[in-house]
Amino acid sequence: MTTTTHPQIQQYLDNAALFTEVVDAGGPWDATSPCAGWSARDVLDHVVETQRSFLAQRELDLGPAPTGEPAEVWRTHLDAVRRVVADDDLVSREYDGYFGRTTIAATLATFYGFDLLVHRWDLARGLGRDTTFSDAELETIETALAGFGEHLYDDGVCAPAVPVPDDAPRQTRLLAQMGRRG
Repeated sequence: MTTTTHPQIQQYLDNAALFTEVVDAGGPWDATSPCAGWSARDVLDHVVETQRSFLAQRELDLGPAPTGEPAEVWRTHLDAVRRVVADDDLVSREYDGYFGRTTIAATLATFYGFDLLVHRWDLARGLGRDTTFSDAELETIETALAGFGEHLYDDGVCAPAVPVPDDAPRQTRLLAQMGRRG
């Protein structure tokens, strides 16, 4: 795993490493995922495309979009991201984000870190596996959900919440809050 002196980038890379484990395990990439209308491959493509788009908007060039088998696409993408985020000054650059002034590193750690966690679960489920979030990951997800506020259920963010028993495990409750059945 690439290390950096920037703690928020290391947080992003740690989440990416866990996502990589699910990608590398492989499976039926055309299988349905928990994301309505998306296959497992679509989940992976979404993660790659949204990260590429974010970095391109910040004028950071990742090179040509990766193609090939899913694991190859993910590794090529992640290698390009690692190359770009190795520059601590660059990732500390500020910009006006959707929720106010922030940095590239903060966005990768929080928003895209959240995305990697949740879509790791989606991808695992689509590939016929389960994944369990650690307490720290559940805390990250819970904090992110609270941060979305009224925008959590905007088009393209999360599906409407699904009901679960009050005594359901924390992971099940958080997945349900995001419209997923755990």
